[in-house]
Amino acid sequence: MNVQIFGTKKSSDARKAERWFKERRVKAQFIDLLDKGISKGELRSVAQVCGGLDALIDPDCKDQDALALVTYLAPAQKEDAILEHPQVLRQPIVRNGKRAAVGYRPETYLLWQKEEG
Repeated sequence: MNVQIFGTKKSSDARKAERWFKERRVKAQFIDLLDKGISKGELRSVAQVCGGLDALIDPDCKDQDALALVTYLAPAQKEDAILEHPQVLRQPIVRNGKRAAVGYRPETYLLWQKEEG
């Protein structure tokens, strides 16, 4: 498995996802959203798999000003705004090749592990 975990160090769900993979001896690369961010290509790939950009936005994020900005933009501008304000994304975003999961989803991770045998 080639796993990438996008999140912040303060996110308890991102830490839980990282621990889940570590306990099963699966190598996972942790990428801090506030430090490195997520690339435009990765964001598009995850959005395509997970149901669009709106499915990636966390309505309960702490930065309500950035959330309001991102929420009410036209779809064409929303992607750039999310890249500027990654704190509005649900965490963690876990990628495994072409597959992705948003939020802490151990049942999905287990399914990926079984598929790769």
